Amino acid sequence: MDHPIKRDHARFKKIVKGKLRDNLRKYISEGQQIIPKGSDQFKIPMPSIDIPRFKFGDKSEGGSGQGEGQEGDPVEGQPGEGEPGQGEAGEGEGKKELEVEMSVDDLAQILGDELELPKIEPKGKNKLSSTVDRYTSIGTVGPDSLKHLKRTYKEALKRQVSMGVYDPKNPHVVPIRKDFRYRSADTKIEMENAAVVIYMMDVSGSMGEEQKEIVRTESFWINLWLKSQYKDIEIRYIIHDATAKEVDEDTFFRTRESGGTLISSAFKLCKQIIETDYNPAEWNIYPFHFSDGDNWSADDTKTCLQLLDDFLLPCSNMFCYGQVESRYGSGQFYKDLSQKYGSKHDDVILSKIKNKDAILDSIKEFLGKGK
Repeated sequence: MDHPIKRDHARFKKIVKGKLRDNLRKYISEGQQIIPKGSDQFKIPMPSIDIPRFKFGDKSEGGSGQGEGQEGDPVEGQPGEGEPGQGEAGEGEGKKELEVEMSVDDLAQILGDELELPKIEPKGKNKLSSTVDRYTSIGTVGPDSLKHLKRTYKEALKRQVSMGVYDPKNPHVVPIRKDFRYRSADTKIEMENAAVVIYMMDVSGSMGEEQKEIVRTESFWINLWLKSQYKDIEIRYIIHDATAKEVDEDTFFRTRESGGTLISSAFKLCKQIIETDYNPAEWNIYPFHFSDGDNWSADDTKTCLQLLDDFLLPCSNMFCYGQVESRYGSGQFYKDLSQKYGSKHDDVILSKIKNKDAILDSIKEFLGKGK
């Protein structure tokens, strides 16, 4: 039987998941910060959950607290109680923010349910091997933490019965050292799919803070879903204006340049990273490129299309381009990709992200095919 505290915790977790699911679109569009805590846990602020509180009835209904005195009379207490505090009163309501913890799988399930995302079918890649210890057998040696109490008791009972010292009227069984049994691990080689996500983003002057915040939020949820689908996943970040360079996650979202834009520079670096570190026969590869659609020239766009045709598309599960609209961006690169591939190429997925309200729809466009 479950402990009441465990039942209450499970019920509260279910309420939190329901609250997040019901308001997921609003939650994402408002840019609520979800804070990583460990490798697969996240802290989530939930300001909209009301904490249970007492509600007092009308005095005419009777009950405790009824007696002599008038409304507004001070309650007698110890000296000093009820005296005014120091300092000035504040304006507005106090902060009622509650933080809860949820796992990658919990958040991914909420996202998958909301967007009706299919499970990902790996693109026929070879699987990477990993060793897994499964405790499926019993041994005579091991640490106390792996002691198998039931099997130890049975061995002690068998020993006492065979020696004729077991008394059914006084069934006192005391194991000795040679009776101890332990769970024993069988090491097996299991094959697991691995994935790499390569984010590329234009950081030229036309990509402002609002556009980068949209990319940050969308990439967080994309990563969350992919992590729930693959046991091993790596994430790489490329920024570019007229030149491209690989950076860490923090730099990726904070950098802003003022130069021109050569999208091919990012595609070439992406190609180099794949050739160096990720054999397409072993890895599921996901290149994502985010831009406002400006490119330096039509010639550079031709170079990009050539790189896609010759390398990026054949070795990737899919290529995703997200156009984050800005007042300065022309959107021409989206038009060029659409004209070249459109609906004819199932592995090229294009998405226009007008504002934060469009993030969820864009995620569904990218992940809705289960690639």
